[in-house]
Amino acid sequence: MNFPALKNDNLLRAARGEDVDRVPVWVMRQAGRYLPEFMEFRKEHEFFEICRTPEFACEVTMQPLRRFDLDASIIFSDILVIPQAYGMTVEMCPGKGPVFPEPLKSPADLPNLQPNGTAEKLSYVGEAITMMRHKLEGKVPLIGFTGAPWTLMGYMIEGGGSKTMSKAKSWLKDYPEDSNTLLSMLTNSIVDYLEMQVKAGAQLLQVFESSAEHLSKEEFLEHCVPYLKDIRDKLHERLEAQSIAPVPMTLFAKGAGHSLAEQSKLGYEVIGVDWTVDPLEARKQVGPNITLQGNLDPQDMYKTPEEVKALVEEMVKKFGKHRYIANLGHGITPLTPIESMKVLVETVHKAF
Repeated sequence: MNFPALKNDNLLRAARGEDVDRVPVWVMRQAGRYLPEFMEFRKEHEFFEICRTPEFACEVTMQPLRRFDLDASIIFSDILVIPQAYGMTVEMCPGKGPVFPEPLKSPADLPNLQPNGTAEKLSYVGEAITMMRHKLEGKVPLIGFTGAPWTLMGYMIEGGGSKTMSKAKSWLKDYPEDSNTLLSMLTNSIVDYLEMQVKAGAQLLQVFESSAEHLSKEEFLEHCVPYLKDIRDKLHERLEAQSIAPVPMTLFAKGAGHSLAEQSKLGYEVIGVDWTVDPLEARKQVGPNITLQGNLDPQDMYKTPEEVKALVEEMVKKFGKHRYIANLGHGITPLTPIESMKVLVETVHKAF
């Protein structure tokens, strides 16, 4: 597609374990609700309208890059576009987040899902990725992403975000075969979706298992790990069969710090860690051949600029310069001061 040459490849170098001239930094949800210009844009456009309109998605993706010296862009989209492609209605409600008016109530609802052609239905994400690669003019790499199977299953059954995930966890216990059917269906759709993103121009992929925190270690190993491994392995096979070079992949399983050693064996180049994990312990668990990403507590961004600077310096020092991508331990929150983002980015870049 004749994309512009990449000028800053520190993110990709860090993901591959190569030397970097500075520690790369980006932030989960960096395009979005903490930026006044995003909130202005949202007054004119509904959330999923932005996701579905490549020009709008690109505009929002560019916004943080105009303000901060970030080392990556991440395409503006949402993990719940896959359930939407399945025919489920998802509404973004102010102050409440995503809501499914008709969630899955029992396995009897599974035949109503329409998983065929998921990647084609989500072609607008691919169009946005291709458009964004040109708009970036090679400034930084572009990250594509997806929700992971258990996290998507949770939303589809709970009908939105949940503090307990009790209904979805009941499915795992009461309907093990049907749960496996749904998780396998989502896995196959995710592989198709990520293949489409790579072909469209995504240079790194992140898989968000954001609801791992609701599972015990045993449950995580049973209900997440096999599917996460499948996603990586099947995508690699698919791309290699078409002589397409695979891109680095990041796994971020929030709340699964208990299983970092197991995660490190799944074939992902980068493992994201949340703020509950000590960087030194994370390095010990994953070994020297995996890149770590993280992990400042998003709430620390509300502290004074001096405190933020000190916390970021300590974090980067613990992770070290090699095989490290600086980030928050989860998505940036809506009221985060803009000044904190500036301090975070500048402090990371000056660390070594």
